[in-house]
Amino acid sequence: MIWSECKKMWSQGPREYLLELWNLLDFGMLAIFAASFIARFMAFWHASKAQSFVDEKIKMDLANVTLPTEIEYYTLARIKWFPSDPQLISEGLYAIAVVMSFSRIAYILPANESFGPLQISLGRTVKDIFKFMVIFIMVFVAFMIGMFNLYSHYLGAKQNNAFTTVEESFKTLFWAIFGLSEVKSVVINYSHKFIENIGYVLYGVYHVTMVIVLLNMLIAMINSSFQEIENDADVEWKFARAKLWISHFEEGRTLAVPFNLVPSPKSLFYLLLRLKKMLTGLLRCRKVQYQENAEMEKLRYTKHSSIRSTEDQSLQSIRNPPTRYQKIMKRLIKRYVLKAQMDRENDEVNEGELKEIKQDISSLRYELLEEKSQNTEDLAELIRKLGEKLGG
Repeated sequence: MIWSECKKMWSQGPREYLLELWNLLDFGMLAIFAASFIARFMAFWHASKAQSFVDEKIKMDLANVTLPTEIEYYTLARIKWFPSDPQLISEGLYAIAVVMSFSRIAYILPANESFGPLQISLGRTVKDIFKFMVIFIMVFVAFMIGMFNLYSHYLGAKQNNAFTTVEESFKTLFWAIFGLSEVKSVVINYSHKFIENIGYVLYGVYHVTMVIVLLNMLIAMINSSFQEIENDADVEWKFARAKLWISHFEEGRTLAVPFNLVPSPKSLFYLLLRLKKMLTGLLRCRKVQYQENAEMEKLRYTKHSSIRSTEDQSLQSIRNPPTRYQKIMKRLIKRYVLKAQMDRENDEVNEGELKEIKQDISSLRYELLEEKSQNTEDLAELIRKLGEKLGG
């Protein structure tokens, strides 16, 4: 899959690749998977080094031997591991990547008539949530810092540790949105009623602002987006389905993972085409250079024969007369005729318009005949002058 995403980025370009949200999801998912595997490999490598040390240096029972601290660590139970242990980090990252990989299934939902509008509504809902998060974060951070400053001096003097640290303040206010925090979080064991009353007021204002106002605003935004999709469900679904189909018609990989690692006949064919293009470009450059040298040699000889060059130009003009005027006239006539035919098929042509078209065609005909006679006279004059020069 990593190779597939690399090929997609190469074919689409970094700008177009980053504009597609599904590509960002794929890139993030694969990056987290890669980081998880690397962390697990590092844990396995360190454990293998410790095992090799024990096998080489220790020849007796481990129960009677005092191991170095860095080696003894790998004999401890899981509950005594460091929080930054690579194995623990690997398991956490792997869990996140698995959730993201299952969300990737939503990419093919627009192909179905029933699930397509639901998936589009979900996408619009995510956009509304991101818009809502701006106001939400502003209010949340303001109350979090305020409650922390109020209770940071009462660590161990409260019924719980809520608001005594930044982390506890964040946890308490976040879970309070879902009604999982208690009122006793603001109660102090001492008789500091002023601080406690201020805590009650701020905590109450937070609940009113976040739960009653902002959450209901978010629900209203989601309902509005869903209603817009529902009103044009068929059109929205067909557009999303067409976009999904077009993404598969674009130039790119044709084999599924992991078969895309094997070079396909198309890849070999494109490689040969590129080699051919490179060789053709080199040969063309040499040919252009040769033609430029030939033209320079030709210009050296033409400097000494100006009269002969003027005669050659007159002969060239006789052999290749200008045809731009004739092409324009033919196109104009064709346009008039086609317009007349279309109007006749639509039963919208009247007799006056037909007469006007006939007059235009007649006038064009006389103009062409006049131009032809003029060109004939010019040609005869050029032939006469050429004969006089050759006879003299």
